[in-house]
Amino acid sequence: MKESDDYLSKEKKVQNKREKKNSNKWILYVFIITFILSISFGSVSNLLIDKLNVVIACIILIIIILIGIVFDMIGMSVVTCNEATFHAKASKKQKGAKEAVKLVKYADKVSSVCNDVVGDVCGVISGAVGAMLAIKIANLLNLNIAIVSLIFGAIVASLTVGGKAIEKAITIKHAEEVIYNVGKILYYINPRNIKINSKVKERNKKL
Repeated sequence: MKESDDYLSKEKKVQNKREKKNSNKWILYVFIITFILSISFGSVSNLLIDKLNVVIACIILIIIILIGIVFDMIGMSVVTCNEATFHAKASKKQKGAKEAVKLVKYADKVSSVCNDVVGDVCGVISGAVGAMLAIKIANLLNLNIAIVSLIFGAIVASLTVGGKAIEKAITIKHAEEVIYNVGKILYYINPRNIKINSKVKERNKKL
């Protein structure tokens, strides 16, 4: 009995070490992805804002805010979904169901990437882009930079918070639909599925 207890204790220790190792890997992965996304998004947006006119720059700012809201919706939806629903769809071979199952299966990681990585990166960049736009508009119209920056900061915050409030209301009612639609998108952009679908279309044309 003692030997059995010792074996179980060792197994538990090994399992804990594995879990800790996987957790550390995941933290490192999130850090690297956040760093790369921040630099990429930041560099591209800064370049565009600097060269483009104010109207297009404002559109880019709204797009960045929307990306943050959409990914926040996905992150929230994935943790509230029932995996069994998508297993039922997958058994009927519905497109996107298998991808939805995978999303829900790894809900904690998907939520972390969507909310903590993409969502937060978009939040930081939208703030920075808003500040740059405020300076640009203030210089163009010869206005006080501090006042324009304050107004732009309030607009960005209002759009982000208001957008997320609407998104949360949608998520509560339609979480499964959101994840299923994400699953469909993943299905259609998968190179393997693109090849299969193109072959099927070719066969149908021949028939």
